[in-house]
Amino acid sequence: MKQIIVAKSAPEAIGPYSHGTAFNGLIFTSGQLPVDGSTGSVVEGGITAQSEMSLKNLISVIEAADGDVNTVLKTTCYLANITDFAAFNEVYKTVFHTDCPARSCFAVKDLPLGVLVEVEAIAHKKTTV
Repeated sequence: MKQIIVAKSAPEAIGPYSHGTAFNGLIFTSGQLPVDGSTGSVVEGGITAQSEMSLKNLISVIEAADGDVNTVLKTTCYLANITDFAAFNEVYKTVFHTDCPARSCFAVKDLPLGVLVEVEAIAHKKTTV
């Protein structure tokens, strides 16, 4: 049965969608924007600060579904400007520093709220022994 994921620390969805869904041990997140969940505002500070917040929100959603950074299988990363690729990678590797998941990363024409980055993921739930 499909489970709707709600992460209390992630910002509310800006449209008719959930933070994510889980099914049969897999977690599928919606794209996470660099919005501070406590203020509802886009963080300032350019690509570095926005990447940090998007990834923080992403991990919050995954953790709300009983996953963690080590259970991420695949990420899809959207950048408003491909020239931010290197700066985004610097932040990304602080989150996924070993056993990196598969990833696609590309520039898009526009992102919601005029942000610089959006990240989504597929992960699996932690297993207990």
